[in-house]
Amino acid sequence: MKELDITIPSEIFLQPSTMADIKAQAQRASIMVEEIRAKMLAPSASKTSPVFIQKEVAEACGLEPGQFSYRMKNADLHALPEGHWDAKSRRREFSLAETRTWVKEFRKDRLRPPGGEAVVIAVANFKGGVGKSTTTMTLAQGLSLLGHRVLIIDADPQGSLSTLTGLVPDIDVQEEDTFLPLCLGEEESIRYAIRSTYWDGLDIVAAAPLLFGIEFSLPARQVKESRDGFEFWNVLNLGIDDVRQDYDVILIDTAPALSYGTVNALYAANGIIMPLPPNALDFASGAQFWTLFTDLTENLIGAAGVEKTFDFINVLLSRVDNDDASTMVRKWIIQTYGDKVLPAEIPRTVVTSAASAEFNTVYDISRYDGNARTYKRARDAYDNLVQYMEGVVRAVWQRDIKRRQATSQTSAALEGA
Repeated sequence: MKELDITIPSEIFLQPSTMADIKAQAQRASIMVEEIRAKMLAPSASKTSPVFIQKEVAEACGLEPGQFSYRMKNADLHALPEGHWDAKSRRREFSLAETRTWVKEFRKDRLRPPGGEAVVIAVANFKGGVGKSTTTMTLAQGLSLLGHRVLIIDADPQGSLSTLTGLVPDIDVQEEDTFLPLCLGEEESIRYAIRSTYWDGLDIVAAAPLLFGIEFSLPARQVKESRDGFEFWNVLNLGIDDVRQDYDVILIDTAPALSYGTVNALYAANGIIMPLPPNALDFASGAQFWTLFTDLTENLIGAAGVEKTFDFINVLLSRVDNDDASTMVRKWIIQTYGDKVLPAEIPRTVVTSAASAEFNTVYDISRYDGNARTYKRARDAYDNLVQYMEGVVRAVWQRDIKRRQATSQTSAALEGA
C-alpha cells in the first residue's frame, strides 16, 4: 500500500476551542449539509418518487404482461390508472401512486384484514453505522409497494431517517413535528406530528436534535407524576393508539443508545429488528444491547410489575461482505441467535453505497446506470426482506383476530349462561 506523504511537525501546538468555536463549527456543518442536499436534490430541493414501467407494475401486481395488457384495454372491468406515454423513452410509465393503486387492487387478500391494526416494529442497535435508518426506510418503502400504508417514526435526534425522506432536521423539523410534545405531556396522541412524505403511502413523525429534550423531560415527569400512574416507558405506546387503525405497519428508527426514546420505541413495538453487520465489533456491541436492555427491564421497569412480550425478535445481517472475516463472524451470529436470524440478508454493494451518498435507497432508483446484475442483487435482497416481514406482519394480524374472536365467543357464552 502506498504511504501517504505526511510531514509530522517537531512540536505540536494546541488549539483550544471554546463553546463559541464549537457553535460556529456546528453552524458551518449545518450549512454544508444544506448545500450538499441542495445539490443532491436539485433542481427542486426535494425528493421525488420513482416512476415505473408497465412490466414493473405487472410484476408488482403478480400479473403476466399479457394479463396486465388485457386489463389495460378493458377498463370497464375496473377503472385503474392508465399511466402516461413517454415519447422520449417510447414506453408507458406509471407514477408511484398509480402503481400502488394497481397493487392494492390485485393484492387485496394480502392487505390488513378487518379487525387488524398496525403492527409496530422497532429497528434497534446500540452501535451507529449498522444500517438502522436505511433498513427502516427501505422496509417502509417496500411494504408500501406491496400496497400497505406505513408510518415511520424517527426516534433518533440525529434525524437520519428524516433526512432520507428529504427533510433537513435542523431546518425543516420543528418541535411540533416530533414526538417531544407527547413526552412533555402537551399532547396525548401522536397524530399532531404526522406529515406526508414524497413517497405515496408513507407518512412520518420526524426528528431533530431538539428531540434530545425527552432525555430530561421523561425522567422529570416520572419523579413528579409517578403517584398518578405515569410510566415513562409507555408514552409512545399510548400515543400511537389513536392511529393504529390508520396504518398497516408502524416502523420506529431508534438512536444508537439505550435512551429514554429507545426504551419507548421498544416498549411500543410488537417486534424488534436488529441490523447487524458481520464484523467482530458490531457483534460485541449487539451482545451488549441485549444485556443492557434486559438489565433495564428487570431492575427498573420490572420493579413496577410490568412485563413485555414481543411477537418476534429478528437479527438482520446487513452490509455483508464476502471476505473470510465476515464469513467467520456470520457463523458466530447464526450460532448465537439461531432462528432469530432472518433468512434475508443485505449485501454491501456499490449500489447501496452510491444511493446512501445521495440520501437515497435502492427503491428511490428509477434507472440504474451501472451494472444491471449488481443492482438486481441489491434490490432482490431488500425485496426478500420486505416479503418476509410482510409474512410476519400477516401472522400477527391473524393471531390477533383469532384472539379477539375467541374472546368474543367466550363473552357471548358467559352472557348466555
